[in-house]
Amino acid sequence: MFNLQRLLVERIEHRLIVGTVAFLLIMVLVGWIAINEGGRMQAFERQYNARSIERGAAIFVTYCAECHGTGLGISGVAPGLNSPYLFGHDFLAEVDTEIATLTAERDAEGTSDARRAEIDTRLAELDTERQSILTSLQPAIDRGYNPEAPSRRDSLGWTSTLYSFVYTTLVHGRPTSITYWPRSMPAWSQTAGGSLRDDQLQDLTNFILNWDKGTAWTIEDANAVQQYPIRPVDPATVVASDVETIGVNTPTEEVVAEVANYVGDPVNGQALYTGALACQGCHANAAVAPLVTDTWTRVQNERLTLPEYAGWTGEAYLAQSITHPNEYIAPGYGANIMPPNFADRISYQDLADLIAYLRTQEG
Repeated sequence: MFNLQRLLVERIEHRLIVGTVAFLLIMVLVGWIAINEGGRMQAFERQYNARSIERGAAIFVTYCAECHGTGLGISGVAPGLNSPYLFGHDFLAEVDTEIATLTAERDAEGTSDARRAEIDTRLAELDTERQSILTSLQPAIDRGYNPEAPSRRDSLGWTSTLYSFVYTTLVHGRPTSITYWPRSMPAWSQTAGGSLRDDQLQDLTNFILNWDKGTAWTIEDANAVQQYPIRPVDPATVVASDVETIGVNTPTEEVVAEVANYVGDPVNGQALYTGALACQGCHANAAVAPLVTDTWTRVQNERLTLPEYAGWTGEAYLAQSITHPNEYIAPGYGANIMPPNFADRISYQDLADLIAYLRTQEG
């Protein structure tokens, strides 16, 4: 029979030594666990977030990619989320900070004339550098990016976290966005009648936030975005220019020749399109009027191939379509659907702005 007595330490001194050593070993083990707990929890959190992002990626492909594409947005459909604008990266921040610092120094009392001359030289260099950045960002600007207001949250007055901004947008959707996009963003939360559970919305939010590059965003990243957000505009606050309008009796040839002298602003053109002129109301539904999406592509690949438009430019065709819409009726639609009086409501600058915006609608 097994003798338990052999396992016992007979002398009390030896028992004290064994107990003390065991206690010390236990304390070392507990200390080691405590020291490494933070790292272990961080590793666990990284693994959890990685799995959450993976699940969010699958949800994005299923529910979001139809409108947002691969994350860069789809022109005329929905904005990009893999975008420096969503994450508030300011490409002009460094230059503007130095300009402000040097300007304050130059205007301060006690600054020597020699130092002011040095500052003026540097400010001229910075102005050139700033303009170079803006020129490099022109493709993004043409798609609705405003480098002077580079943060989506700031432009909307959102003061909470980016996580809460993305998450609450997914929960509640944007039902009023039908006024400036072909269709509104639905509420995705099941509590609001949507398709996704709270944990799925969290996974989707984590996936979107995983696009953040911090300070590593580049101008190439900004130019790769196919569509930037449209800020909702109250039609009552956006009106066509107060200058002389074109006039419905102005012949097409004269309109085409005159508008060529103007440089269009696509951002203002988009505001007119979605706001004061309410074009989106009809062009959001192909049953009423051709979709704004791919307008420029259709003009180039379809309209300009017609015999009556031989030698025309896309800009000339759009000028005619806006000011004299009944001179050409798109297949499948009838006359007088588009109001024939836009020329009485807009100036040549407005027309140039509208054309500049429609030029961004490429396939």
